[in-house]
Amino acid sequence: MTSAVKESSSLALLVSADPVTIRYFSQALQELSISPDVFRETPAAINQLNRQKFDAVIVDLQLGELAGKVLNEVHLSPSNRTAVTFGISGNDTESTAVLRQKSSFVFEKPLSAQSIRSTLKSAYGLILRERRRYFRCPVSIPVLIRRQGVPDAHCSTVNISQGGMALSTIVSVNPGEKAQVQFTLPGHEVLFLAEATICWSKTDEIGVRFVALSQDNNAQLQEYLARKLEEMLPDFVSKKFEKMDV
Repeated sequence: MTSAVKESSSLALLVSADPVTIRYFSQALQELSISPDVFRETPAAINQLNRQKFDAVIVDLQLGELAGKVLNEVHLSPSNRTAVTFGISGNDTESTAVLRQKSSFVFEKPLSAQSIRSTLKSAYGLILRERRRYFRCPVSIPVLIRRQGVPDAHCSTVNISQGGMALSTIVSVNPGEKAQVQFTLPGHEVLFLAEATICWSKTDEIGVRFVALSQDNNAQLQEYLARKLEEMLPDFVSKKFEKMDV
């Protein structure tokens, strides 16, 4: 798999103790360039939710109360509360009905490859939108950093996202420091001006978080990132959707 595919691949948390369910979903997710992170034990899954950003969370509701704990943790997680949630249901008990309400989509048992793909197809736009929210596009473009009381610094991007950028530079900065960054996106003529904060610094690289970006600049940046992400998606994903029956 190329680095571009890895960068564009979505990530899903799959929580189930059933080997058959795990096999079905792992195959279906991989076919759509969604990488499954599989957990059979809910404590380990909850711990991973606090460490990793996921675009989708799929929970087997047969786990009962434990499934509810995972879904609750998703909704409380600062980084995963907007992830697309799925429940896997095989019965209509009262407790399962409550859990279904916590999920955006529900897979009904008995499962089949076609039924899983059909539901994933319906939700794929939401999963892709979630991926786009924090997608870091690898690109090298010139950037000018301006800070009060010090000379301007010229550097280049390592990647750029909707919320900021990583920069390659030898300039010494301090986390929390305020700055203004100026740059132009490839294929654009408009100069982007963003008020920013230095959020991290390490050898030859710094991280910048956008604090204020004009509405027009923000719209152009989102459009650019959306186009680059879709360009990086494997062709076989689009072809599979074309062949799927709703």
